[in-house]
Amino acid sequence: MFNIGMPELILIFVVALIIFGPKKLPEIGRQIGKALSMFKKASLDIKDALEEEPPEEIKEEVKAKIEEKNKEE
Repeated sequence: MFNIGMPELILIFVVALIIFGPKKLPEIGRQIGKALSMFKKASLDIKDALEEEPPEEIKEEVKAKIEEKNKEE
């Protein structure tokens, strides 16, 4: 997706260092790391929920609706 090399990373770091200063940079890095880990956990939870098999009640309702449609045809 992005092709960021070492010179680009160094430039980004230097600009961030100039903008935020050396005292704020570690704190910002921690916050970004926490946000990325929370996003990854949430996306895995959503993926697991979508892959999870539906309850039997829902399966039976869907089967009943399919049978009704087949009888109507």
